[in-house]
Amino acid sequence: MYNGRSTRRKFFQQSGGVVTAATLASAISGRAYAAEDNTIAIALVGCGGRGSGAAAQALKTRGPTKLAAMADAFANRLDLSRRSLAKRHAEKVDVPPERQFIGLDAYRKAIDAVAPGGVVILATPPAFRPIHLEYAVAKGCHVFMEKSFAVDVPSVRRLLKAGEEAARKNLKIAGGLMCRHNRLVEEAVRRMHEGTIGDIVTAWACRTHGAAGRGARRPGESELAHQIRNFQLFTWGNGSIFMDYMIHDLDLCCWIKNAWPVSAQGQGGRQSPTTPGQMFDHYAIEYTFPDGTRMMAQGRHIAGCWDRFADTIHGAAGSAYICSWGDGANRPKLYKSHVQTPENVIWRGDKQIAGACAESYQREHDLLFEAIREDKPYNETDRCAKANLTAILGRAAFESGRQITWEELMASDLELAPGLDQFTLDSTPPVLPDSEGRYPIAMPGVTKAL
Repeated sequence: MYNGRSTRRKFFQQSGGVVTAATLASAISGRAYAAEDNTIAIALVGCGGRGSGAAAQALKTRGPTKLAAMADAFANRLDLSRRSLAKRHAEKVDVPPERQFIGLDAYRKAIDAVAPGGVVILATPPAFRPIHLEYAVAKGCHVFMEKSFAVDVPSVRRLLKAGEEAARKNLKIAGGLMCRHNRLVEEAVRRMHEGTIGDIVTAWACRTHGAAGRGARRPGESELAHQIRNFQLFTWGNGSIFMDYMIHDLDLCCWIKNAWPVSAQGQGGRQSPTTPGQMFDHYAIEYTFPDGTRMMAQGRHIAGCWDRFADTIHGAAGSAYICSWGDGANRPKLYKSHVQTPENVIWRGDKQIAGACAESYQREHDLLFEAIREDKPYNETDRCAKANLTAILGRAAFESGRQITWEELMASDLELAPGLDQFTLDSTPPVLPDSEGRYPIAMPGVTKAL
């Protein structure tokens, strides 16, 4: 038995996370691995870079695991992912052709192949996340879902409902907000919650770096396939580049503040109008918390400019700095002053932890699989949904040019991709280019973003 504290029979009764006896060659089923070794079967849905990384991390968790099924909209991406994972984890990757599924309905077949009790990694474009989560939970699977988690408020409602159903079924749900799972950040937040820098007065979330997005159309590709392959450029698929990139920072700052915002106002635009798609490449949002304090979030994706991916926190008695990328990644510092110089440091993260970002990605999966194997409560859906709603609130504010309250946000019924459940790669996408190949862009003061 994995943890040495339960019988094999008790392990199977509790966790639901281990498949029963059968051979890999004879069935496309979650019951494809011998019960005697407590192997957890994994299905990867969405085989891009982040999905492949998440699968590798799942395979490195304690206890026996096996990648048993894969699904993606595009065959070349699945094949590249499978070959890469097999090269690194040959003994743990067993995905023969009959468990490789292509198309927008492929997720159902991959989930069926490990259900019930397997683990499903959801790493497709965010628009599909609630649909896939619903199905995985209905089939009795545990889930790791990569951020972002939804693109509009109705989709968040679906996400929350699926999370509630997972709790009723004792299924474990983990979300890909890596800063929440970094041990050094956890310690820094604990100290701030204990008052080390006093009451939190302001939070500054920042992510600025070079140009983002792709956009080249492949020969013979349908318009919808093009948009899915380049989902970061389209609001319906990604919820905006702001959401995709800034959700970590927003979640972290709200965690530190121990509150979610009550309103937001902001601005943004496109400095490079020739960039394909709908993406704003700069934005700034002012969020207000229930106690009247503020969080500022700014982002920019333009080459040749000042870069930072970090959050600065000001308290009544000091400040904090948490860097999410670069040499100081996720190695926070607390200061006795708002002047963040070495002589004012009162606590810093342990420098002995190498690769703090990589450790955060791995720990997301370590905690999930530990919860499955030891049958501990684990469901991050609610927190993930609230971080996602905070990002939607900011996007709605800068796209519309209005101040928007949390209550207005929660009343929204606007769907960015209605009917997405029924789409095939030949379906008409939610947005179309005009005769010059230009896609509709949000216009502050005109656009209704909720």
